[in-house]
Amino acid sequence: MPTDESLIRQVKKRFEEQTGWGDSEKWSNQDFLQLSELIRDKTGVNISHVTLKRIWGKVKYESLPNTHTLNTLAQYLGFDNWRDFSVKVGEPPGKMNGLESGKANGLEPAGVTEAPATEVRATEAPVVDARATETPVVEDPKEVEVRPRRWKKVVWMAAPLVVIMLVLLFLKGQQPLPQARDYSFSSKKTVTSGLPNSVIFDYDASRSPDDSVVIQQSWDTTRRVKVPRSGHQYTSMYYYPDYYHATLRVHGQVVKQHSLLIRTDGWLPLVEQDPVPVYFKPQESIGGGKMSLSVDQIKAKNILLQPAPPTVMFANVRDFGDVYSDHFVFETRLKNDYAEGSAVCQLTRVYLLCEGTAIWVPLVAPGCVSTVDLYFTYFYTSGKREDLSSLGVNFNDYVKLRIESDSGKAKILVNDKLAYTVPRHILHSKIIGILYRFQGTGTVDYVSLGNGKDKYEDGFND
Repeated sequence: MPTDESLIRQVKKRFEEQTGWGDSEKWSNQDFLQLSELIRDKTGVNISHVTLKRIWGKVKYESLPNTHTLNTLAQYLGFDNWRDFSVKVGEPPGKMNGLESGKANGLEPAGVTEAPATEVRATEAPVVDARATETPVVEDPKEVEVRPRRWKKVVWMAAPLVVIMLVLLFLKGQQPLPQARDYSFSSKKTVTSGLPNSVIFDYDASRSPDDSVVIQQSWDTTRRVKVPRSGHQYTSMYYYPDYYHATLRVHGQVVKQHSLLIRTDGWLPLVEQDPVPVYFKPQESIGGGKMSLSVDQIKAKNILLQPAPPTVMFANVRDFGDVYSDHFVFETRLKNDYAEGSAVCQLTRVYLLCEGTAIWVPLVAPGCVSTVDLYFTYFYTSGKREDLSSLGVNFNDYVKLRIESDSGKAKILVNDKLAYTVPRHILHSKIIGILYRFQGTGTVDYVSLGNGKDKYEDGFND
């Protein structure tokens, strides 16, 4: 089914509007992973995040999306199929102008008639036989004889090359797929906890059919690096705490993978920055019953707050005991301390990092609720899709956030009022981290996490 760039641009624009994620040129790999889940939840069709990145131009790919993919994207946007989307949004697939369309179907457009043949013959110029007026061209017999010989020579020289290429392509297609048992892959951290952290990967890929293999450091496909199959070690830097999945890829296939937990040494305050964040010492932000970074402290590190405000993060990744996502109570009090310029929405997110998934709850100025999104162990929603006005708050004072999860059900309370009930069954996953992200900067004055048996609390006293 034909398509064109204008329709694809319309698709991108409508997805930006429906997700509320803003300019898709700035979407990360995680955004495309989430988009893949959203499409699957709504349409029942699975489009991989890699395919979506190809459509969005994040991955170089020369072919056009197939009809099945285009139909699914259109159905997610509320259309019957891609043809329906094309007709209602842009030019129908394969549409020609009226004259061309009529001729293609053996018809003439309305209002246009072909002149009778007699009239055409009466107005045409007399036909003159070119052979009667031009001087005959006599070719040199030697030239006529040489041309076929040259072509035969080219064909005979090219034939062996074509045969060799066909044989190589056939042999490549006959190569067996890599087997996991033929490879090994493991890692060790240079420090038990704390950031940044260097991780040494040990691997054996000597049986690879290719000269090099790929180590992917996390779910982020941009964190891939080619290493020689004859090598045995590769060292990588990790700047953010999280629960990562490292993989060894051979001939485009994952043959080995393992989990990698990058812990913090207690609370870690930082300002996000690519590629290396700006770290602060815990004692610079914790004390007097609160955890905070002031505007002056941020400016002292030569970090600009305008025109684009920075993101301040407080992270604590550690062992919280046997606390799982389907049975816990989390409570905290916090506020966003910066509302200048483009930070007027005061976007704030509270995360509970889990093994292989996550939970995040947004808090924002009341007028900005349409821009937020909420995630709870693979359940996703946004202010574009439903009413999340209960997550709009006044940050002039501390806001109390409480999350209760039990028996596969979860609810979120803001200032002791029910703000949201998660409509999807909660997955069972171990909680391994607490993380705050403030647009601009913010303050936390209390946090607790537990399940009745194991409990963590912090009042941020000296």
